[in-house]
Amino acid sequence: MTPEDKKLSQLLLDESYITEEDAQNAENHLEKNPSTTLVDYLIQSNLLNKKLLGQAIAEYYQIPFADLESKAPSKNDILKIPEEVAKQHHAIFFGEENNQITIATDNPENNSLKNELAPLFPGKEIQFAFGLTEAIEDNFIHYQKPLATRFSKIIEEQTQIAPEILDEIFNDALVFNASDIHFEPQINDVVLRFRVDGVLREAGRIPLENYENILNRVKIQSQLRIDEHYTAQDGSIHHETEKAAVDFRTSIVPTVNGEKIVLRVLASYVKSITMSDLGLASRDRMALEEASEKPFGMILVTGPTGSGKTTTLYAALRNLNNPKVNITTIEDPVEYKMVGINQIQVNSEADLTFSKGLRSIVRQDPDIILVGEIRDQETAEIAVNAALTGHLLLSTFHANDAATAIPRLLDMGIQPFLLASTLEVIVAQRLVRKICGRCRHSVTVTQADLPRTFTDLKRFFGKDEINLYLGKGCETCNQSGYHGRTAVYEFIKGSPEMKDLILKNPSSQEIWQLARAQGSRSLFEDGVEKVKNGLTTIEELLRVAEPPAK
Repeated sequence: MTPEDKKLSQLLLDESYITEEDAQNAENHLEKNPSTTLVDYLIQSNLLNKKLLGQAIAEYYQIPFADLESKAPSKNDILKIPEEVAKQHHAIFFGEENNQITIATDNPENNSLKNELAPLFPGKEIQFAFGLTEAIEDNFIHYQKPLATRFSKIIEEQTQIAPEILDEIFNDALVFNASDIHFEPQINDVVLRFRVDGVLREAGRIPLENYENILNRVKIQSQLRIDEHYTAQDGSIHHETEKAAVDFRTSIVPTVNGEKIVLRVLASYVKSITMSDLGLASRDRMALEEASEKPFGMILVTGPTGSGKTTTLYAALRNLNNPKVNITTIEDPVEYKMVGINQIQVNSEADLTFSKGLRSIVRQDPDIILVGEIRDQETAEIAVNAALTGHLLLSTFHANDAATAIPRLLDMGIQPFLLASTLEVIVAQRLVRKICGRCRHSVTVTQADLPRTFTDLKRFFGKDEINLYLGKGCETCNQSGYHGRTAVYEFIKGSPEMKDLILKNPSSQEIWQLARAQGSRSLFEDGVEKVKNGLTTIEELLRVAEPPAK
């Protein structure tokens, strides 16, 4: 345990946020896993969340807590403190009220900071608030010049061009919470795009003459062949910065203009996601929690690639994770490593497939099993049998909606009586962008203001004219009006009536008809509630879901 972690552990003990036993368990874990921090351990073990952690430390210093996630300073406010001062002291401008300046810092005991800041704010009283290090550093993005400017400087200096350009790209991707990085060769240059909140946006351009070196470096870091240019290749990169380590999943494919790279960012924030963070309606959350608390049965989460299925399952696992149960997963790949869970990586070269790995897991005396994806009949059969023989099994499955999943499993050869005996709940989901909290404003909307594809304003909202929310666009959301994502859900419970229906080999229409009669809402209807609550917009909802037929 580092000196910083020891100090934090003692602070939390003194303030009674953790017990002596928690502190000792943390120390033991950190000794065995030196790359893990105390904060990671506390969050993954459900002992604290980030906000509570920040409040605890602020309470210790007897100063306010600066919640930079919910109240981020503007770029103009950030730039009131010179970059070198801000980064040296880990301090940013947080607010001003009644001639008093509040500075967020992670080191309130820094006696020289006030003296350095005093000339910047003459005649003002300066007070400190505690801010979490990660949140403070996220705001340093406002000091950065555009990627294109930084690329030009790196190329002009003619030093290590490829490594330095990739470092800049990786760091920006993490700051902007990008889920994917695209390198797209064109005739004259290479377009660099980030997928942020599910939508691609251009981040910069790379000269063609520099792209080959960048491509080769990505291949080497991903342990791929640099002499192969005409077939697709997949790999992974482990990248470490001063702040954290991050993994990227690499995909390279040949195009007519050259080899295209896509890097999937395996975001570490998923490790701290809880059920309350998912955006579930209270009754849906209760249904998922009830199903996950059963000693056996099957929970399926369906949706297309990138719809947040794995995040939902990991949130459920965090609820279930405790020393009294054995949780084992088999995934391809293992994207997020979690404390206290046994995780197995699919390895086709070693003939370790989902089906063979699952057979071995069942012999390992697990209580809870997570299968990354049910892809074929053999895996489906083993999964159903595992759920039938005293295991709680969670998995993802590709289906357009919850009702379609049941006929698809039956078509794969699963016996209806086995599926009926094991199925507890099916969840379908999609991700929608959230309206930016900083620039959100209320507007009055009529049918004429809505997209032509949505003609049912009165049907879903009960009025011909309603008040909804939109984002104007600001620095926080990069002028998009959206910041962050939430999910819309569709639930089908394995009720006694549903189990009886499954025995009759029903169609998806028959399944949904019964589910509706039992109170299930469609993806669109769940989204409408989020629109009413000001979380997202009708336009964003229509991007991922269709209104149900009347």
